[in-house]
Amino acid sequence: MTQEQLTAFLANAKGNTSLQEQLKAAADVNAVAAITKEAGFNIPVHGLNKAQSKLSEKDLEGAAGGRWETAQSTQCGFGC
Repeated sequence: MTQEQLTAFLANAKGNTSLQEQLKAAADVNAVAAITKEAGFNIPVHGLNKAQSKLSEKDLEGAAGGRWETAQSTQCGFGC
């Protein structure tokens, strides 16, 4: 399930500064999806977009210290 995967990924990112830096450097939501896959999670782009509306800004900032943008944005939303 995407929500469970995303929750687990965010929990992992909170304690992983290397992962946080990768997220901050991600160019877009596609790059974020690739990072989640590389980290061992199955979170497709549409799952990231759907989850955006369900997670609070505080949850997202806690994961990578940044902001969340939509898929149409040029920023990844994790502090890019």
